[in-house]
Amino acid sequence: MDNEDTPNRKQRRAAEAAGEVTDRKFMEIADRFVDLANRENRTVKATDLHMAFLYAAARYNAHVCKNVLEEDEHEPYVQEMSKSYQEMLRNHLADPSV
Repeated sequence: MDNEDTPNRKQRRAAEAAGEVTDRKFMEIADRFVDLANRENRTVKATDLHMAFLYAAARYNAHVCKNVLEEDEHEPYVQEMSKSYQEMLRNHLADPSV
């Protein structure tokens, strides 16, 4: 059922072994963050927890911008991240399974 754009299991495993973040690996990583949020939600209100996660994401993205990408101009990065977040949030809000 694989097509040209969909890597087979062997290709996917090879890519992941080489350190590439495949679509599948991306979703696994994201799911671990959601799992952590769900565990924390046992003792922390969701209305507090979501802001802590947003703060952590902003902090980590600032680190990536400044120290990994070494961007001197921060505003284009802020705009790109804001646009990406808005698109992801809108997609999840439109998902009836959420």
